[in-house]
Amino acid sequence: MHIPIKRSYSDKVFAGVIGGLSEHFQWNPTIARVLWVIVSLTPFPGIIGYLVLWMLMENPD
Repeated sequence: MHIPIKRSYSDKVFAGVIGGLSEHFQWNPTIARVLWVIVSLTPFPGIIGYLVLWMLMENPD
């Protein structure tokens, strides 16, 4: 099972998940990363959610 959103090849810090989401939804990647850090302060949704998205999103071409 894959999400039809691709991880970013060019705009990545760790695995390109937030960069891929921001490219797909046309968000500012910096704001998306700051919001993700705020969400990550709560252990379960932030860290586990990132790992799940990493596994489910398609590889960049």
